[in-house]
Amino acid sequence: MTKKALITGLTGQDGSYLAEFLLGKGYDVAGMVRRSSTTNFDRIDHIYKDIEIVQGDVLDEMSLVDVLQRTQPDEIYNLAAQSFVQTSWQQPSLTGDTTGLGVTKMLNAVRFCDLNARFYQASSSEMFGKVTEVPQTESTAFYPRSPYGVAKVYGHWITVNYRESYGMHASSGILFNHESPRRGLEFVTRKITNHVARIKLGLATELRLGDLEPQRDWGYAGDYVEAMWLMLQQDKPQDFVIATGETHSVQEFCELAFKLVDLNWRDYVKQDQRFMRPAEVELLIGDPGKAKRVLGWEPKTSFEQLVSMMVEADLENETRNKG
Repeated sequence: MTKKALITGLTGQDGSYLAEFLLGKGYDVAGMVRRSSTTNFDRIDHIYKDIEIVQGDVLDEMSLVDVLQRTQPDEIYNLAAQSFVQTSWQQPSLTGDTTGLGVTKMLNAVRFCDLNARFYQASSSEMFGKVTEVPQTESTAFYPRSPYGVAKVYGHWITVNYRESYGMHASSGILFNHESPRRGLEFVTRKITNHVARIKLGLATELRLGDLEPQRDWGYAGDYVEAMWLMLQQDKPQDFVIATGETHSVQEFCELAFKLVDLNWRDYVKQDQRFMRPAEVELLIGDPGKAKRVLGWEPKTSFEQLVSMMVEADLENETRNKG
């Protein structure tokens, strides 16, 4: 019997890769999108005809009930969120509503519909924030340093609570930074690779960034969606850190990206106070040991391959746009 999956946040980076992955596994895929006059389907254009598009909003519990009753999914992947850390300081209440309380509304809707569906919650390494140990594991204490991180902690713990209180097959993936050519331009990695391409093509002259010292555990989003799926194939619901186990600074990312087009990053990168966070997360590095042992999951894409992939894609995009 063909399985059916529902993905919230379908049009985002992770949603698009996950939809591709599940279609490749023979799933029927439904994707939830908010009603909007400007919905962007660019990331899923190539698979749009293969997906059932349904309208709903994590802020509206009844719309979630309607979506679940119509789609009757076997697996639910809750990726919907206000996912940009910087924006969470400008819109803390909205971030709390969508990224935190939205998870509760989704879990309540699943219970109301009496679905025997397996539930995946997109947790985040930003929950660790001001880290209490290195590397971070599933048992590391949370110390979020942004409204986004705080909201993600709420979403994570409410998922644990519903799992333990109602026996739901609900698992959280604590995903460390994962990037791709489909990453939004507001994120620092894509901002870097896009500017590298534009500078190389003579379309820009500088790249303005905030703090260059923070270190992140960067992986490839296409690898990480497989881990999401593997979590819901387990008999026992549980939480997993998904990471590479390596860390690189923003400066290292810049150095490599510019080097790939034979430019020196120091000639173009300017630090700008406008892009500094009120409270910075200095170091994130995950220990994916449990995911390897239990799920059999390991990242396939190296840091160097990831940066190269993103620079090449932006060079192609900007060349095409220039033409």
